Amino acid sequence: MATLEDPLEIGGCEVPNRLYRAPLLECAGNGPDAVETLIDDLEPAAASGVSLICQGATIVRGEGGCAAPGMTRVDDPAFVSRLAELTDRIHDHGSRIFVQLEHGGLRSMETWHAEYRAENPDLEQLAVSRPPWQLRALDRAGFLHYDPRVLSTEEVYELAADFGRAAAYTADAGYDGVHLSGANMGIVQQFLSPFYNRREDEFGGSPENRLRFLQVVHDEIRERAGDVPLMTKVPAETPAPPVVRRKLSLEDGVEIARRLERIGYDAVVPVQTSVVWDMSIVRGEYPDRAWENEAMQEGYATAFGGRWRTRLVAAANRVQSLQYTLEGPWNEEFCRRVREQVSIPVLAEGGIRERREMDRLLGGESTETETETGTDTDPNTNDTPACDMVGMARPFYAEPRLGARLLEGPRTRTRTRTRTQPAEETRVLCESCNNCTVPQVTGAPGICRTPSVLRERGELEQAGAYD
Repeated sequence: MATLEDPLEIGGCEVPNRLYRAPLLECAGNGPDAVETLIDDLEPAAASGVSLICQGATIVRGEGGCAAPGMTRVDDPAFVSRLAELTDRIHDHGSRIFVQLEHGGLRSMETWHAEYRAENPDLEQLAVSRPPWQLRALDRAGFLHYDPRVLSTEEVYELAADFGRAAAYTADAGYDGVHLSGANMGIVQQFLSPFYNRREDEFGGSPENRLRFLQVVHDEIRERAGDVPLMTKVPAETPAPPVVRRKLSLEDGVEIARRLERIGYDAVVPVQTSVVWDMSIVRGEYPDRAWENEAMQEGYATAFGGRWRTRLVAAANRVQSLQYTLEGPWNEEFCRRVREQVSIPVLAEGGIRERREMDRLLGGESTETETETGTDTDPNTNDTPACDMVGMARPFYAEPRLGARLLEGPRTRTRTRTRTQPAEETRVLCESCNNCTVPQVTGAPGICRTPSVLRERGELEQAGAYD
C-alpha cells in the first residue's frame, strides 16, 4: 500500500512523492515576462514539496489553437530555450516538471471569444470532422461560431509532427516529461470521441482508428525527443448532455488506456469530461462573486460579444453548477477500473480535497465512521487502490505552497504541525467556488479571490504552516 510520501517512477523519471500539481492556466503568454510569470506560479508548489509540477496547456503551433487567453506557445525553440530558467528553479527544489501540450481545435478562442475572432478574421478553426449537428445548432442560434477547416490526412500527420517538435524543444529546455491534454474538449479528445470524429480515413471510424492520432503523436515524440516520459489524459464522456448519443463510455475509456499502454505511453490520467465546454471539469459552486464583479463586466462583454450574451453564459453557468455538484473525487471509480487493467502508473485528479482521501485513493483503505453502535465501514469504498499518484489544480490557486501542509517529512515535522493540524486530518482551503476560473476568460490571472479563503491562508502563513 503506497503512501503520499512514497516515490514513484514514470517512464524512467523518479518523482520523490505522489503529490502533483495538476495542469492549470498560468496566463503567462509569450511576452517578455512570460518566464518570470511561470516561475512565480509554479515554483511555490515545488518549494512546498510537491514532487511533480504539470505546467498547464501550452500550444504546439504559432497561431490558433488557444482555448483561453494567455496560453503559452511552445512552437518557437528560441522562446522555449528561455524556459530552462523555469525548469532549473523547479529542479532546485528536488521536484520534476512536465509540460502539457495542447491544441484546442473546435474549442479554440475562434469559436467563443468575440473580440479575438474579430481581430483574427482569417484565422481558421481546425476540425477533426464537420461539427456535429448539436454544435451547428448553437452556431445558427448565435451562441457560438463555427467555420472550421477539416484537417486532411496529410494535415493530421503534420499536426502530430508539431506535437513532436514541441516535445523536443521542451526536453532540450530541461522539462522532465510530456503530458498531453487528451481531454477537456481539446483536439486530442476530438480525435478520440465518436461525437466529434466521423472521419473516413485511417484516423476515423473504429475505436482503433480514432486512437491512431495518439499513436502517431507518440511516434513523433519518440523520434524527436527520445525516451522522454510521456503521459496523457484519457477521457470518458459520461457527463455529456442527454442529446449526445455518440460518446465515450467508461468502458471505452478503460480500453483506450489499455491500448495506450501497448503503444508505449508511460502513465495515464483518467477523467470524466463532457463533449462541450461546461462545469464537468471545474465542478463546484456558482461563482457569484466573479460574475457580479463590476470591474470584470467590460472584459466579459468583450469576450462573449455583449452584455446580454454575458448574462446568458452566466445563466448557463448557474444551471451547470446545479448539475455538476462537487462530489469528489469524481474520477475515482474510473481511475480504479483503469488501474485494474494497466501496469503503468494511473494518476487521479478531480475533486480531491483531503489528505485522508489521498491516502485512501493510494492505499485502497476503507472509510470508517464512528456510530452509536460502533465503527462502520462505508460500503461505497473499495479496498483496491484507485491510483498511483494524486493531483489537484484549483487548490493551488488558493494555496500556492499547499504541499507543505499535506506532506509529512522533515519539512513538516515541526512544532508548527502541532499548532495547526496533523497531515492526515488536513483539508485544503479551496472551496471550489470557481471565482478563480471565470475571470480567466478576460485574460485575468488564475488567483483565489474569495476573502474567507485568503483570510484563512493568511492565518496559516502567520502560524508557519507553509514553511
